[in-house]
Amino acid sequence: MKRLENKVAIITGGAAGIGAATARKFKEEGANVIIWDLDEIRGNSLAKELGATFAKVNTANYEEIEQEAKAVNDKFGRIDILINNAGITRDSTIKKMTVQQWQQVIDINLSGVFYCSKIISEYMVATGWGRIINASSVVGLYGNFGQANYVATKSAIIGMTKTFAREFGRKGITVNAVAPGFISTEMVAAMPEEVLAGMKSKVPIGRLGDPKEIANVYAFLSSEEASYINGHTISVDGGMTV
Repeated sequence: MKRLENKVAIITGGAAGIGAATARKFKEEGANVIIWDLDEIRGNSLAKELGATFAKVNTANYEEIEQEAKAVNDKFGRIDILINNAGITRDSTIKKMTVQQWQQVIDINLSGVFYCSKIISEYMVATGWGRIINASSVVGLYGNFGQANYVATKSAIIGMTKTFAREFGRKGITVNAVAPGFISTEMVAAMPEEVLAGMKSKVPIGRLGDPKEIANVYAFLSSEEASYINGHTISVDGGMTV
């Protein structure tokens, strides 16, 4: 039997990058994959490729999440796994950062995780089993110049993960976070070569991570094999935080 056989998994920000790699991994592991993203073209294309389900969902919109979560539960009878992967950056120094840049990142990266977890956990409680995995970041552990908004959300996710783990643990739901390091997504790959070289130099194993390497950890934490791991943040960063 595959690791996630017949599990129902919602992946936010699932149309590209780490989210798309996760959708592919979960499908390989036998899950019923539901991709939530704002990118309809890429989301629908990936869903068609995988035989998955796509819905355009803004995770900063509570009502949209309620509606789409109900649609998933109505279709499959339950929701087993939530991967809170959606996130954005609006980088700027404090001096130049606008209130809008601050609020946009807070709304998606932090409030979105709270909204999705609050709504979807109710379906998990009803069945007595669930996995919630939140995307943090290594910068949430040690900060980063010009990313006060992003770092604030990723640090807060670590604390929120611990709290959720305490609240949901007795209800059969485990909650963990993953803190990726420098991962070779399309956005990163488009950076100048000298910037990429500088990033690689900070990683003890000397390379950027592959989105599949994050997806593998998501899949493990979502499985029965990780049934006694709860409230932790796992750094997947090639040793940056050593």
